[in-house]
Amino acid sequence: MIDIIIINYNSTNYLINCLRSVDESLKGCPAGIFVQDNASTDGVERVLIEFPNIKLTQNTQNIGFAAAVNQALVQGNNPYVMLLNPDTIVLDGFFKESLDFMKHHAHTGIMGPKVLEEDGKLQNSARSFPTILTAFFGRSSFLSRFFPKNPMTQKNLPSLESDGSTPMEVDWVSGACMVVKRKAIEDVGGMDNRFFLYWEDADWCRRMWKTGWKVIYYPKVSVRHFTGVSSKKEVLKSVIEFHKSAYRLFEKYEPSIVSLFKPFILSGLLFRAGVVLTSQMARKLYHTCLKAPDDDKC
Repeated sequence: MIDIIIINYNSTNYLINCLRSVDESLKGCPAGIFVQDNASTDGVERVLIEFPNIKLTQNTQNIGFAAAVNQALVQGNNPYVMLLNPDTIVLDGFFKESLDFMKHHAHTGIMGPKVLEEDGKLQNSARSFPTILTAFFGRSSFLSRFFPKNPMTQKNLPSLESDGSTPMEVDWVSGACMVVKRKAIEDVGGMDNRFFLYWEDADWCRRMWKTGWKVIYYPKVSVRHFTGVSSKKEVLKSVIEFHKSAYRLFEKYEPSIVSLFKPFILSGLLFRAGVVLTSQMARKLYHTCLKAPDDDKC
């Protein structure tokens, strides 16, 4: 009934644990499992020892998340497709509950589950389409972390209003885990390859809504997500790609605004990228000093 697509980049230890959780949650039900590897150097071939029946494709270079998803989409033909990050753990009962939901909700193109942090806290994976204010009230922004009940953050993160079980229509859900009807993909098309990393999920959901398919947040099913395992290994590149994709998303859907305010938007994105990089470097230094206070860097 379902094709499971996992895009891996130097996260093979997490991938193996992810596949184990998938196997447990499937409870013996057959599924197509496609691992698209973007030129990892951490021995991704290891997965075939424990999971010989998966389809592993190894790219000779990192072609990006969206392009790798599209590679896998054409390899399967099951009526449902699941996108799953390798740094996730699928919790018990996921597949039965998710497929039952999708079968009984004909107009749902994409379903996103509740996504939990490593410590069990809500990751707020259901969101409103980004605006300029998202930079200040997004999921990981300072204002959202320290003042989560402010009205702008609650509008931007509708999962904060969830009762924990009732389905909710939302603008978009995170590509860390989503279940998609293949019929919807046939109508909408695959992911936009121009998004190398980040925001391709928001774009896909927006195209779903424009084509008449609903995007639903369904917190009755859940996964645990060890956030950013791959991106933490290449912090500079991931920050650059995040902001490049953010600009591309605005350019795609708000071309007149981008054209009119291009210098200000670019300056704002560059400033935000600098703040994020500085914050991450400071955090890394802080943890280094906690572990080794005599280190010369401290």
